Amino acid sequence: MKFFIDTANLSQIQEAQDLGVLDGVTTNPSLMAKEGITGKAAILKHYTDICTIVEGDVSAEVIATDFEGIVREGEELAALHPQIVVKVPMIKDGIKAIKYFTDKGIRTNCTLVFSAGQALLAAKAGATYVSPFIGRLDDISADGLSLIEEIRLIYDNYNFETQILAASVRHTMHILECAKIGADVITAPLSAITGLLKHPLTDSGLAQFLADAKKLG
Repeated sequence: MKFFIDTANLSQIQEAQDLGVLDGVTTNPSLMAKEGITGKAAILKHYTDICTIVEGDVSAEVIATDFEGIVREGEELAALHPQIVVKVPMIKDGIKAIKYFTDKGIRTNCTLVFSAGQALLAAKAGATYVSPFIGRLDDISADGLSLIEEIRLIYDNYNFETQILAASVRHTMHILECAKIGADVITAPLSAITGLLKHPLTDSGLAQFLADAKKLG
């Protein structure tokens, strides 16, 4: 399973990269604004800055919601760097744009997916990634992980090449459950990724080893 980090914070991206397990980045205008990055020129530069840190795919989101606008913005984003994947919303014109991009050889990430039917349409259109938002489903008392299971079954039934990118991942258990189900990718905050390092028995065991080693002189 690939690990993506969901942020626009360059220091967090670098930290995840230095850990040696980072496969890519997802970000969006909201995360850009959180880092104080506003204005088209600054946002485009920030995407290229991210690409210089990581070796994998970097999802860059369009703002437009009409077909012509999505295509225009997506082509501009794709031209920034070979690692850029154009992030397109799950709407009618978004699916049309994904098909257009697929035919042009431009990779896409279909975002804001909340049902298996939406994921099926995205795969039919040729999306490189589909992003079901499991945390947001949990927020409304739906089962986000069950959606991953449904999409996995459908994609395996028909050998779709679209990768399941579990998004809105909130914590380490989300990551582990997605790994069990067979998600191709998770995108999570740095805290969820580094949370996988932690276990109280590791901490106590290491403390004991160090104490014993000290006694040995």
